[in-house]
Amino acid sequence: QDEEKWDFVLVSDIHEVGSEKEIKRKKFLDELSKKGFTIKKIEDKKLFYGVRAPKQIFQKYQGLLRKPDNRLQNPNVHQDIPATTRIRIVNFILQNTTTPDLEKLHDLMKKKVFEATFPLHEKEEVREFLKEKWARWRGIFCQQPIEKIRCYFGEKVALYFAWLGWYTCLLGIAAAVGTVVFVAGITVFSSSQVSKEICEASNTIMCPLCDQKCSFWLLSDTCTYAKVTHMIDNEGTVLFAMFMAIWATVFLELWKRQRATVVTNWDLYRWDEEEEELAMELINNLQHEPRQYQHSYFRSTIILLLVLLMIAVLIGIAHALVIYRVIAVALFTQSNFAFLREQANTMAVMTGAVLHYITIVVMTKVNRRVALYLCDLEKPRTFSQRENNFTVKIFTFQFFTNFSSLIYIAFFLGRINGHPGNYVRIAGKWRLEECHPSGCITDLFIQMAIIMLLKQTISNVMEYLVPWIAHKLRKKQQRPKKRRMILGEEEEAEDPCKRQWLSNYQLNEVNIFSLFDEFLEMVIQYSFTTIFVAAFPLAPLLAFFNNLFEIRLDAIKMMRLCRRMVPRKANDIGIWLYVLEAIGILAVIGNGLVIAITSDFIPMQVYKYTYSPCMTENNTGVDCLTGYINHSLSTFRIQDFEPYTNGEPGLALTGLCCRYRDYRNADDYSYTVQFWHIFAARLAFLILFEHVALCVKLIAAWYVPDVPQFVKNQLLDRKHSNLHEELRWVMPQKV
Repeated sequence: QDEEKWDFVLVSDIHEVGSEKEIKRKKFLDELSKKGFTIKKIEDKKLFYGVRAPKQIFQKYQGLLRKPDNRLQNPNVHQDIPATTRIRIVNFILQNTTTPDLEKLHDLMKKKVFEATFPLHEKEEVREFLKEKWARWRGIFCQQPIEKIRCYFGEKVALYFAWLGWYTCLLGIAAAVGTVVFVAGITVFSSSQVSKEICEASNTIMCPLCDQKCSFWLLSDTCTYAKVTHMIDNEGTVLFAMFMAIWATVFLELWKRQRATVVTNWDLYRWDEEEEELAMELINNLQHEPRQYQHSYFRSTIILLLVLLMIAVLIGIAHALVIYRVIAVALFTQSNFAFLREQANTMAVMTGAVLHYITIVVMTKVNRRVALYLCDLEKPRTFSQRENNFTVKIFTFQFFTNFSSLIYIAFFLGRINGHPGNYVRIAGKWRLEECHPSGCITDLFIQMAIIMLLKQTISNVMEYLVPWIAHKLRKKQQRPKKRRMILGEEEEAEDPCKRQWLSNYQLNEVNIFSLFDEFLEMVIQYSFTTIFVAAFPLAPLLAFFNNLFEIRLDAIKMMRLCRRMVPRKANDIGIWLYVLEAIGILAVIGNGLVIAITSDFIPMQVYKYTYSPCMTENNTGVDCLTGYINHSLSTFRIQDFEPYTNGEPGLALTGLCCRYRDYRNADDYSYTVQFWHIFAARLAFLILFEHVALCVKLIAAWYVPDVPQFVKNQLLDRKHSNLHEELRWVMPQKV
């Protein structure tokens, strides 16, 4: 039974005898044979080579990496090595075996000598259990069998699912709080004093929103928009932003504890990745010399400049999206459809969000190629170092791809557009967008809602459908050959390996970045869930439901649609932990800026406690925000419009002035004292919010230990017993 288990399968096209590819293939297989590998050949439409490593390789591995607590065991006793470790070692040897032409498997695959290489999905008990209990939609609310995932896919995949399960579990708490805040906002939908004032402002004439074909309009026309804005922008949002900053810290601290518990149970807490890699190099080649650590300041400078250039390109794309929105508003306001003219701003925001999603999809592929190219320039020493470098670069690029447009809407929209009579224009023609009189936060809400919904519906559907359709097509292509083979050559059709190898080959290809892609997707989602959550309290809820499906979707892909991943050993989620910690700090800064700059929370508080009737007239019988809208609008004389502003007169006939959102004097349009008062209050709030939130994060990090006490005690007891045993062996020798 064990003799019929094959560690890896190599697939090749049937090349002509004596061709260059056939010679290269033979040289590579000969090198494997010299190392003691057993090779079995099966011919179909393709050539399949099953390879099995000799037992001595695994005995060397066990001997080299015998841990201190195993030192006293009989060195001749070799326990059965797990299938995941076998596959990992064999994969390393295959990837690092060099032919006489100094070519490795990677080079041969580039030259199409081999088409594919993969470990097999074995028909074993663990696999059947995972297929039935884990890779099923009906198990969506069930706990994941992390131990069994580890036994089949290795520690790295198991830790990914352990992290994803933990994240989703704690996301449930954030989702519940976010939903409560959103529902509380709905309850004040019509009761907000600011909304009431906008809805009752039937005599407040606003300046035109564009130069051509835009009439003066009444503030009361935007009553519903104002209600929606104050449903999102209220005191509850500020508290929720603070809560999410603390939640992000507590989540990471609790994950560190969970991870320590899990890897201690696996006896990997003190595992050394570098030692593991050196051991495998020596098993593969006894004459191997380790690559020394190197650092080139020149190379680092070049890479830094290229990274900055790529970031500049991504910011340029965000600028292009801004220009699109400006032109879209101008075109929509000149449309023949009344609905488009009235909702020009909202339609520009929504179509801009869809366009932003498309740029995210396209640039994700570009970012990957650029990040890989930069990694090749760096010449990292080991695979894990290469993976870390790649992670930092691709996350940086993806962050700017996903968030540049949101950063513009949150912090620049409506703040750099000038004022009536002196608008900032693109190419001297198109006016930059303005904020609604009730604030810009609704634009940010719409943008985030559309991007998150599209990412979590279209992207997930494609993530499942593409591998499913590809698998069905590959299966269909193989069927005619199989039927012909049964008719023609019965004895070969009986080979039990043939059917298994073919069925594994028909599955979708996986690569070293398959798991990386899943991590990246979740970390970008985590960024959306925490960084701008003040503008979109439903983000954790959407992420929570997405993740419930994501876990099972990934499980089904790995178990049923894709070839078996090469297991990787790990004792943490690697550099992703540092990325998540960086996002936690960005979340504090981002939410602080959203409340201080995007939201109208600060201007309202300044008005309430400085200029309101409650303060100036000691009138306690009225709402303290009475008169806020009138206070936040400036007055503009119509005769001061630029010559080429050709707005339709409409309501302007009834007066000589229109209003616009800003704090400017009516005579020379310079900033008022109130503007500087609010500016100082925004700055003070930002500094206070960020310092308080960061202090709370530090206290939370200190209060929740990274490693549980029982894990520390377990490690302590293990060290003590090992030293005690060694002492017993040392003492008699001295006597």
